[in-house]
Amino acid sequence: MTSESVPTPVGTRSARATSSDRARLGAWSGTGLGVAVLWLSLLVLLPLAAVIAKGTGDGWSGFWDAVNNHAALTAIRLTVLSALAVAAINAVLGTLIAWVLVRDQFRGKGIVNALIDLPFALPTIVAGLTLIALYGQRSPIGINIAYTRTAIVVALAFVTLPFVVRSVQPVLRELDREAEQAAMSLGASPFVTFRRVILPALVPAIASGCSLAFAKAVGEFGSVVLISGNIPLKTQVASVAIFGHLEPGDIKGATALAVLLLAISLGMLLLIGVFERVARRHES
Repeated sequence: MTSESVPTPVGTRSARATSSDRARLGAWSGTGLGVAVLWLSLLVLLPLAAVIAKGTGDGWSGFWDAVNNHAALTAIRLTVLSALAVAAINAVLGTLIAWVLVRDQFRGKGIVNALIDLPFALPTIVAGLTLIALYGQRSPIGINIAYTRTAIVVALAFVTLPFVVRSVQPVLRELDREAEQAAMSLGASPFVTFRRVILPALVPAIASGCSLAFAKAVGEFGSVVLISGNIPLKTQVASVAIFGHLEPGDIKGATALAVLLLAISLGMLLLIGVFERVARRHES
């Protein structure tokens, strides 16, 4: 029998096929990674680097002088406190809405579920016009909160509502109902069951949604520019203060505030990421 007639072992063919498949997948994966990094660089990294370079063009002393004044610090403080308040409100009410949408059945549920995403689709300036028409000086329901800090919180809560709801909903759907039934069969009240069994599983999703809501609220412009009134040292948030710097051509002051907002948002996202990892480790 010649060497050409000796059959190749099946295991050898499988090994060669597997090696070839892995090589092809590796090539495609490398190409995909390169395209993703290029696209991310063009859309995110390069613009952010340009803003940081512009904001710190006069050195860190110039950057500090641009942001270390009473008006800028007041705007930053109002923005951060309002964003924290909105994140706390969304943590409670967003979780409640997600619970109702997942666990309860009622007429119009599909409409309510669709309305949750309305702030995503609605231009934020339209949201501002809607809010000032409803809660302004000519409010049809008799509630006038225009040009107050309360109005800022309401506007930010409106545009950030979907974040916690959409983060918590999938987790609620996948929760093991047997653990809840076991807890209740052992005499646990519904509140205790929620606090000891359900809530720990929801904490990472709530934290993720709140971090996104906070980051969105810190940089929000359209929904607050009208209803806040843009009163310096009273209702002027940081994003509107940046626009105020741009109008007279103060590019360096605007970019310095933008860099500070970027640092605050990025810091909060990193902090929440650490918290999520700790929570998952504790749960496992």
